Amino acid sequence: MKVIIVGCGKLGSGLAKALLRKGNQVTIIDRDADAFELLGEGFQGEKIVGIGYDRDILEQANISRADAVISCSKSDEANALIGKLARDIYRVPRVIARLYDPRRAEIYRSLGIQTLSTTTWGVQRAMEMLSYDKLDSVLTIGDSQVEIVRAETPALLVGRSVSELTVYGEIRVVAISRNNKAFLPSQGTVLNQDDVIYIAVLASSANRLKTLLGLN
Repeated sequence: MKVIIVGCGKLGSGLAKALLRKGNQVTIIDRDADAFELLGEGFQGEKIVGIGYDRDILEQANISRADAVISCSKSDEANALIGKLARDIYRVPRVIARLYDPRRAEIYRSLGIQTLSTTTWGVQRAMEMLSYDKLDSVLTIGDSQVEIVRAETPALLVGRSVSELTVYGEIRVVAISRNNKAFLPSQGTVLNQDDVIYIAVLASSANRLKTLLGLN
């Protein structure tokens, strides 16, 4: 996965190192070259000095080929702008912006930009958000502890019931789209090929959901 991180503070540098350890391609942008000292010696990612919402800088980072953009600068306004550019202009599949203002966060989550606040979440939370690599995040709810994700029925679950995708208090199928018609399933509803499943999941249960779907 190619990830662009804007902001090389404690969160940005921690994310960059964690993502590199997992074998991802990382580019990190900061307007202050001295900020890169937090990355330590031997950092194998790309470092770019510049303003994160400057389109020339984003294009230098090859944003058109990015799988994810995480904006975690010190400015809510800059993070929101970068998130909107990444989502609306460059069509980056996964966009995360650090936003402290909860009112602004709700607005951006409704537009498909995931948000986090480092007052309660850190590197681990951002890594969990990125873990839905084969799922389509539709909506984040409240403080982002719950997400609605969308997935096509995998072959191993065709002919099986919704109950096999249920973990009480963690994972629940909330809707199914079949032949362009949506409905609310029961635990006994049988999954068909080409069904699109909408699943509510705790962020902490992302890997468990992927296992149930055969994505791990």
